[in-house]
Amino acid sequence: MPTVLITGSNRGLGLEFARQYAAAGWKVLATCREPQNATELNTVEGDIQVLPLDVSDFLAIDTVSRILSAEKIDLLLNNAGLNGSPAIAFGETDYEDWSEVFRVNTQAPLKMAECFVEQVANSDKKLIVSLSSRLGSISENDEGEQYSYRSSKAALNAVNKSMSVDLAGRGITTAVLHPGWARTDMGGPNAAVDPVDSVSGMRAVIDNLTSADSGRNFSYDGSSIDW
Repeated sequence: MPTVLITGSNRGLGLEFARQYAAAGWKVLATCREPQNATELNTVEGDIQVLPLDVSDFLAIDTVSRILSAEKIDLLLNNAGLNGSPAIAFGETDYEDWSEVFRVNTQAPLKMAECFVEQVANSDKKLIVSLSSRLGSISENDEGEQYSYRSSKAALNAVNKSMSVDLAGRGITTAVLHPGWARTDMGGPNAAVDPVDSVSGMRAVIDNLTSADSGRNFSYDGSSIDW
C-alpha cells in the first residue's frame, strides 16, 4: 500500500486529494492547522491519519517529521498555499504579507522536502510534488499584478528544479503542478475547473511521472508549462 503525505488537507484541493487517494487504497497522512475543526476531513473513509501542522511553523514541521520517522512516504504532496493580500496591483504591495506568502508557498515546500527526504527515499515511488500555478510562469505573464503570489510560485518552480538535480542521485523525482483555476475557497465560485476534475487530472499526471520528468512543470491536464 503506497503512502501519501498531504499538507493543507482540511479544504479545497487538499481535502479532495485526501478523499481520492484514500478511495484508491493509499495510506493518507493528512495534515492541517486545526484537525479538531476539519469536519469534512475527519469524515473521509479509508486508511487516513490526520495530524496537526501549520507549514509556516518550521519547528512544527521538524516535530511531525520525527513523529513520522518510521513511515515510507511514496508521495510528499505540498498542497498548502496562500493567495496573499487582495491588494495586488502595482503600488499596493503589502510587504509583510509578501513575506508570509513566500514562507508558505516557497520556503515551506523546501522545508518539507528537507525534513521528509529520508522517508521519501525509503519508499517505492520516491515522489515530491508541489502545487504551483500558471501564474508563476514568467514567459506567460501578460497581465501583470499579483506580485507576491506570482513571485512565490515562480520561486517554487526554481526550488523544484534545483531539488530535481540535488535528489536525482537518491532516485527521487520532483515536479510542480498547476491545478487549473479550481472552484475552491482560494479559487472562488466563478472558477472554471471542478476540484474533483482538477485532482483526478493531477493524480493522473503524478501516476505517470518518471525520472525523465523530474524538475518539470505540468498542468492538471498533463500539458507542460513553460517557465
